[in-house]
Amino acid sequence: MQVLQDAEWSVWEPLIAACRPHGKTQPLDLRQTFEAIVWRHRNGAKWRAIPAELGPWWRAAQMFIRWAELGVWEGIFELAQERKIELGMVFLDGSSIRAHAKAAGAAKKGGVRQAAISMRRLDEAVAASVRRPA
Repeated sequence: MQVLQDAEWSVWEPLIAACRPHGKTQPLDLRQTFEAIVWRHRNGAKWRAIPAELGPWWRAAQMFIRWAELGVWEGIFELAQERKIELGMVFLDGSSIRAHAKAAGAAKKGGVRQAAISMRRLDEAVAASVRRPA
């Protein structure tokens, strides 16, 4: 299963390489794990619903949360803006979004929610830049 076209991945890859944390070991199947994150955010599904062809769901969830805590998603977003990757428009109709029963409280501290928003913006920007004729 391929979530991103090769042209889309060619836009994402240098942004990720510039912003991701560089540790002792390389991430396993970076593209596959990244595509699992994109799939999850495009479909609004739970982590466990990620198709098996995209690798273990926990690897994608773990990478997304770690990168959110380290500010990687914000870094990718800022780099995309610097490189003039056009951002598409998004419209959400609140009447079609169901909130959890416990959603009345304040948001918890942490960057996971903001990272999810940044991820959606970046995904739309890459998709818009690939579709546009040169």
